[in-house]
Amino acid sequence: MFKQRWRPLFMAILAIVVLWAVALTGYVIAKNSRVTAEKVRAYAESVDLSKLSAAERAKALKKLADMLNALSLEERRQARLDRIPSLWFDQMTEEEKGAFIEATMPTGFKQMLAAFEQLPEEKRHKTIDDTLRRLKEAEAKAASGGGPGQSASSGTNRPPALSPELEAKVRSIGLQTFYSQSSAQTKAELAPVLEELQRVMESGRPFRGR
Repeated sequence: MFKQRWRPLFMAILAIVVLWAVALTGYVIAKNSRVTAEKVRAYAESVDLSKLSAAERAKALKKLADMLNALSLEERRQARLDRIPSLWFDQMTEEEKGAFIEATMPTGFKQMLAAFEQLPEEKRHKTIDDTLRRLKEAEAKAASGGGPGQSASSGTNRPPALSPELEAKVRSIGLQTFYSQSSAQTKAELAPVLEELQRVMESGRPFRGR
């Protein structure tokens, strides 16, 4: 009689324990499977493209692109600033470079470029200034060890996200025109700027006060 009376309570407690165990297991699995900039770097450093067949190269490039696309915004910025894609870029053919850039650019970035070009000249200059400022702040943060998974030493010798020569061209030539006429190598160098520009555009700041 006593056991029958308390059995529903025991079953309820058991069900709660099982649910918590399942939830905890799911959390651990999700955490371990989450793609990070460090995991992308580890994969890029573990593969030698020059030793792969054409089919294996295509599969490896797709996996790297998929991993980059799965990163959070901050982790993706970190990967770009750390030049992780460039670990393979010099080993790619021109065709592979073009396909890789197209595969890893954020969704809607071409529409973003078109919207950017529609801004008044003053707004465009201000937006570029804001974009480059944010990138330099991110570089400084990463160099001081403030980025995800970064130490101060890992960011100290990192080259700037955009060379002074490219920065001058970005400021003097229409960005959309410059991008469309650029080589795959230049497009790769512009990638961090374009991604940061998209964040600035999506924030709505360039459109305020129009």
